[in-house]
Amino acid sequence: MIIGTRGHEAMRIAPFGRVGINTSKPDATLDVVGIPLKGLPPPETTALRATNSGPGFAGFFQGKVGVNGDLNVNFDINVLGDIKLVGGADLAEEFDVVGGIDADPGTVVVLAGGDTVQVSDRPYDRRVAGVVSGAGDLRPALILDRKSGSDRRPLALSGKVWCKVDADCGALDVGDLLTTSSTPGHAMRATDRELSFGSVIGKALGALQAGRGLIPVLVALQ
Repeated sequence: MIIGTRGHEAMRIAPFGRVGINTSKPDATLDVVGIPLKGLPPPETTALRATNSGPGFAGFFQGKVGVNGDLNVNFDINVLGDIKLVGGADLAEEFDVVGGIDADPGTVVVLAGGDTVQVSDRPYDRRVAGVVSGAGDLRPALILDRKSGSDRRPLALSGKVWCKVDADCGALDVGDLLTTSSTPGHAMRATDRELSFGSVIGKALGALQAGRGLIPVLVALQ
């Protein structure tokens, strides 16, 4: 059955009880396709809107809810259960990168004042801030302070991340403490206990006997 207005198909009841609104091929029990609302610019496309000014819910779902796209929330989110971030491995915060050296994922950076960081270039630097997130197969699970800007980078503050290391400063093994090195953007094994205080990035989760490369690291600033 097809219901339309002024020559436009508005709703269709397809075989097996599927209902489509603004679609002739409903793929679910109720399939609603948004169209631009009259008088509003094209981006303002709302497929389904529910409003409740009282204390109850505007909508209630019993069971799993899937969202394939961005979810925009203007107010609070109340959660009774756990929040599971299954697509990432670290907690990151965005900073502006200064200094003229590109800080690609895996690069070790240090504080440069205010909301800025720069690529590390000296050993045991107590300004160490973390590792630029996103190298290898690890992505940030949560990014704080996101703003527009081509020079902003997500900086892993805690969790697992791939990190650039220089094993020519000393072979690296699982569990080694890491600090900044003289090789720009690379970490090295921390061997000086006194200098390590305040300059440790975290612990190595992988090994590298010689040369430079990427290894997984557990970020834990100390």
